[in-house]
Amino acid sequence: MTTYERFTRTTSGVAYGLAIAFTAAIIALLLIVTGYLVYLGGSSMSVALFTQLPNGYAHGDIGGMKQAIVGTVLLIGMASIAGVPLGVLTGVYLNEYAAGGWLATPVRFLCDVLTGVPSIVVGILGYELLVRPLGHYSGYAGALALAFIMIPIIARTTEEMLKLVPASYREAAIGLGATKAETILKVVLPAAAGPMVTGVMLAIARVAGETAPLLFTAAGSRFLTTNPNDPFPSLTVQIYDYVRADSHDQNAMGWAGILVLVGMIFVLNMAIRIVVARRTRVRT
Repeated sequence: MTTYERFTRTTSGVAYGLAIAFTAAIIALLLIVTGYLVYLGGSSMSVALFTQLPNGYAHGDIGGMKQAIVGTVLLIGMASIAGVPLGVLTGVYLNEYAAGGWLATPVRFLCDVLTGVPSIVVGILGYELLVRPLGHYSGYAGALALAFIMIPIIARTTEEMLKLVPASYREAAIGLGATKAETILKVVLPAAAGPMVTGVMLAIARVAGETAPLLFTAAGSRFLTTNPNDPFPSLTVQIYDYVRADSHDQNAMGWAGILVLVGMIFVLNMAIRIVVARRTRVRT
């Protein structure tokens, strides 16, 4: 073995060892954070957390967070209905129609800027543009604020994932007589579905943990409501109120709410990935 070969093998071994070490460190950090959350909020996890409403007490039996859990699910659903199609269509336009065009560059720049805008700015804009003209807080305003955050993330992720689809896929479909729209809908998008789902989940995970936009738009509520035209409850706002309260019982309930929120995102992530994987297997 020459000196160069020995050096190359040693360098490769060191790089491999560093990769394993950093992977183990990330997993350990995740376990530490999860364990700490369980330590702080595990004692407050109960059936009442999911089935009861807050009763207004600060100590002892303070009720549950049923309305906040339901409200969060509805807010994420409404935001996804508005944000996911617009984000995906924007990404499709940037990669499939406007690639190299004069409009593509400013749209990409705008998406990149919006991705980095602090969420409190989105909340203030939502308050000025939606809450003040309507005269009241509402779930609609909260959902639109969250959708505004989702759209640029999904758009840029969709564009990058579509770039990974080989050009030969498009050429083959067009060669068989498919139109451009049929090629995109039946060939390109299904081929990029898996990575695109990752982008959608990143956007959902981002907005699911947002508090500032909802403080300025949906406001929160201790009552269970499904009318988006009313002030709307959410886990993040109730967690914010509980964690900063002077009551130890409310603090513990707030940490339990964080556990519930993390669990909701995990379940949603796994469910979407399973559905996409099954459809991909059926299609192939």
